[in-house]
Amino acid sequence: MNVATRLLYVSLILFLLSCQEAPQDNPPRQRLSLNEGWKFKKYKADEEADDLIYDVRPEIKDTDDTKEADTEPTDAVELQSSNTVLKPYILPTANKFIKDKSKHHIRPSGNPGEDFPFMQANYDDSSWEEVTLPHDWAIEGPFLEGWNAEVGGGMGRLPSHGVAWYRNTFNLSDEDKDKSIFLDVDGAMSYAMVWLSGQLVGGWPFGYNSWRLDLTPYLTASGDNQLAIRIDNPNHSSRWYPGGGIYRNIWLTKTHKVHIAHWGTTVTTPAVSQEQASINIEVNIDNDDDQDQEVSIFSEIYAIDAKGDIFGTKVASTLSSDLRIGADSSLATLATAKINNPRLWGPPPSQTPHMYRVITYVKSGDMIIDEYHTDFGIRSIDFRPDGLMVNGEEIELQGVNLHHDLGALGAAFNVRAAERQLEILHDLGANAIRLAHNPPAPEFLALTDRMGFLVIDESFDCWERKKTPHDFHLIFDDWHEADLRAMVRRDKNHPSVIAWSYGNEVGEQYTDDAGADLSRYLSEIVKDEDPTRLTTASMNFAKPPMPFPGSMDVMSLNYQGEGIRNAPGYSHLKGINTAPLYPSFQKTYPDKAIISSETAAALSSRGVYLFPVAKEISSPIADPIGGDEKSGHVSSYELYTANFGSSADKVFKSQDQHPFVLGEFVWSGFDYLGEPTPYYLNRSSYFGIIDLAGFPKDRYYLYQSRWRPDHPSIHILPHWDWPERVGQVTPVHIFTSGDEVELFLNGRSLGRKSKREYEYRLRWDDVIYTPGELKAIAYKSGQKWAETTVKTTGSPAQLSVSADRDEILADAKDLSFVTVKLLDKEANFIRNANNQLRFSIEGPGEIVATDNGDPTDMTEFPSHVRKAFSGMALCIVRAKKGETGPIKLTVSSDDIESNTVTIQAK
Repeated sequence: MNVATRLLYVSLILFLLSCQEAPQDNPPRQRLSLNEGWKFKKYKADEEADDLIYDVRPEIKDTDDTKEADTEPTDAVELQSSNTVLKPYILPTANKFIKDKSKHHIRPSGNPGEDFPFMQANYDDSSWEEVTLPHDWAIEGPFLEGWNAEVGGGMGRLPSHGVAWYRNTFNLSDEDKDKSIFLDVDGAMSYAMVWLSGQLVGGWPFGYNSWRLDLTPYLTASGDNQLAIRIDNPNHSSRWYPGGGIYRNIWLTKTHKVHIAHWGTTVTTPAVSQEQASINIEVNIDNDDDQDQEVSIFSEIYAIDAKGDIFGTKVASTLSSDLRIGADSSLATLATAKINNPRLWGPPPSQTPHMYRVITYVKSGDMIIDEYHTDFGIRSIDFRPDGLMVNGEEIELQGVNLHHDLGALGAAFNVRAAERQLEILHDLGANAIRLAHNPPAPEFLALTDRMGFLVIDESFDCWERKKTPHDFHLIFDDWHEADLRAMVRRDKNHPSVIAWSYGNEVGEQYTDDAGADLSRYLSEIVKDEDPTRLTTASMNFAKPPMPFPGSMDVMSLNYQGEGIRNAPGYSHLKGINTAPLYPSFQKTYPDKAIISSETAAALSSRGVYLFPVAKEISSPIADPIGGDEKSGHVSSYELYTANFGSSADKVFKSQDQHPFVLGEFVWSGFDYLGEPTPYYLNRSSYFGIIDLAGFPKDRYYLYQSRWRPDHPSIHILPHWDWPERVGQVTPVHIFTSGDEVELFLNGRSLGRKSKREYEYRLRWDDVIYTPGELKAIAYKSGQKWAETTVKTTGSPAQLSVSADRDEILADAKDLSFVTVKLLDKEANFIRNANNQLRFSIEGPGEIVATDNGDPTDMTEFPSHVRKAFSGMALCIVRAKKGETGPIKLTVSSDDIESNTVTIQAK
């Protein structure tokens, strides 16, 4: 992608976020980034922190974070709140998302924290760290090692816990004096509380939601307006790495007193065909003035291209409506339009994700006082009991689950890093994403819209019953409605979002009617915000006869479809034990669609192979079968799983035996920080089809062979460098989209094998290791389809250094991901090399992080020295802001010739 295209692409992402400013000298609406110029201070220990707390928390009595992921959640610990906590001052922020006004929170009198030094404009913060948002305070490390570490493997062994402050200032012009001014926070982890010029404004505890504060009553008309934001991220609050700090974008939004509300447009398409689409545009308008106002409102609709640019003339418009809005109140209005021969949004490769833009104008007399952009897509979604229909075409869900971290970049959101993940998944053949288990950054959904992924948008890993001592259950009662409505209200115009999930493996599955009633209540909240999409909550325990499944629209099964601990090798394990339940759910709920919201939970360390190899198609890990606790690695024969999981082969078989299931979301697409099942002394998970650095594991090619059957592919495992195994049995497995394979060792045929029914790999389990060359030729329908070789390699002699993009924007945000491979003198990739690499850089760029995908590697991510893992390493490079020219990255290693790659910053 060239720089011109990149510039257009960045413009697209900005446009796809709501509340865009109009292209005028004094636009009626301005949305200004507040990401730069922050000062940051984190207390070294919780004991040093101030006492400006949101609420009291229970004492931690159990610090074991190694529990199985399907362990039953437990009841909350009863707490007695204190009169000194700030919760009563923060709760009113939720009022706009609480439908019953009698339940709105009333702010107490007083101004807690007004005398605290950090709020004061004259406080000297010159010794504080300068940071740019998005910012994850923990990702630079160090990793906390050992069983007694303060943060264990479950949360990624990084110091994400603690209390910290962010300070910044902004000024207003004379033109702003009669405007409404808002602070829009896309995400802050967690328990954020905001003061402006010494006055407590509000906040939001849940770290994954986006939220807004009205700053207008607290503004200083002239001079600096001093922002101070307190973040309190508790330990033992998550089952994965949460990150810490203001890890998404922050915006200052300026509007006329009469303006379209926050996330104030809803665009729906109640009737869609190839010939015509009906468009409903509901607009909510706020009047922040103390007098009634008369305005008119109308909308225009344009097609936009893949770069986010409007092309052609407007395709439709609405009639102008005259409105009278009462003082300090809101009003909703509905308009309709029709588009002839609409360009439909749908998932590739059979469909194209076409997009449109609604531009809504608010006028007072002849003057436009607000302009608001809403991007949307025209498509029909139908969850049928026997298939998912998108625009009348049946689409099988070939999906993955994604956590929110971006590997070595941590939780701090970066558009290019997320785009890279989605590009890798697209090449895999994935067409769907389940967001586990929280709303994403808003830019992520702009990407899935543009790239055509189908998305299940999710919130809440727990409700009232807890999984960890300090997780969401502590604030569920106060915040569940606001958090759910905020997620739906923000994301409802994204065509990529096809369903809402309001819970993952929650403890209320175990509480019979009480849990079902709570589930039904949450579903009703979601439907009140968006009646056009179906709802679900993922179940790993609830069975068809229980009341819980009947509370939702779509049956969303975690592992239960293929069975949990039901194969022979799992029978001795404790925990949930379930036979394959697809038929039982279909029989009990014949009119409802069934999806597998989590499948597999297979485990592997990229490029590591352990012996002996299990004979079964799916096996738990029991040293030495499948895993090595001493090294901390899991075998990449891709047969091994978490105790509650199943291999890809077992999952495929169950799905093929039950074709009415709409598809799957594999746990997980990428390795992620935290939850390093089964070896909790390590830093990151083994679940990914792709490792933490973004390098495909062997499993990637197994899924690709199934999800892209028309793509000629063949993959051999393991590598063929086994000097210690000469004369020993070394099984060879092959993944291919073909239906037959002939395998050769040093030119001698080891036989030609065909896939049988419910067989997804071809196995030669009796191969005696001899150095040389493995060659595999795949056939499809009798014709040669694909071919590959794996050779015994020599010693490392050279480095392959390649950038995914050799031109990046000089904006300190755009990234180039550089892959390093160790090669022998004949340029063969050495898949078991672990040489230490050194990275250096010249020119207007900097090394952001390095990685290698090794879950056991405790080297800090910013390090410029890192070992290769299974022959590979990653270096992430960005340009310095405003500095252009060539960036030269050099990679070196002892006794190997160094190599360089040049990246242009433009």
